[in-house]
Amino acid sequence: MAGHSKFKNIMHRKGRADSARSKLFSKLSREITVAAKSGLPDPNMNARLRLAVNNAKGESLPKDVIDRAIKKASGGDAEAYEEIRYEGFGPGGVGVIVEVLTDNRNRAAANVRSTFSKNGGNLGETGSVAFMWDRVGQIVYPAAAGSEDKVMDAAIEAGAEDVESDEDEHTIYTAFAQLSEVAAALEAALGEAKSTTIAWRPRARTPITGDGAATLMKLLESLEDEDDVQNVYSNEDIDPAELEKLAG
Repeated sequence: MAGHSKFKNIMHRKGRADSARSKLFSKLSREITVAAKSGLPDPNMNARLRLAVNNAKGESLPKDVIDRAIKKASGGDAEAYEEIRYEGFGPGGVGVIVEVLTDNRNRAAANVRSTFSKNGGNLGETGSVAFMWDRVGQIVYPAAAGSEDKVMDAAIEAGAEDVESDEDEHTIYTAFAQLSEVAAALEAALGEAKSTTIAWRPRARTPITGDGAATLMKLLESLEDEDDVQNVYSNEDIDPAELEKLAG
């Protein structure tokens, strides 16, 4: 799971999503367990759990795995996961936010710090990056949900704030507090979303090219591969043609 970016889309299109499926399923299951443990184990009575289950279904996580993750929390034998946010900078001063769910804070911190340092980045203090970002609602639909105009019209009608579309998907942004309301209106117009979540959105992008861009892609990929990492957000601005070349 990662922040919306053309980098992520291209890597997935190249086949990386298939090779990392088991890790993705593990992260989705972990989020379901933590969500279920934080409130009632019923998606209809627990908003966070409902989002986690819907997102898992969007990634084709089997129903029995979803049920098992919920029962794990209900049975009281779930690990005590801690939610931690790390902030830092990649090559070229690109801002990076890393969200972690871990049962070992020291291990997670050491691994994230090491990944930054090995890939041209630096781990910063809490707040060193997040002040340049907004906490928003993010709703993602596959490109097949409709044309850019159709999705834009539906988003405006639903009360969303912005839409970004590319050849893979439509990403709709809304105010944090209005996520559930906007998501429900969009579902009525476009059908079920691929994912609905609370995310970080940068207020500005940082241009990066050449070797710096290649090193940044390696940093982001390495962070996503960490078992404790749930989400990675970055504010790079890389020319699409260069992205395709780097991913190839």
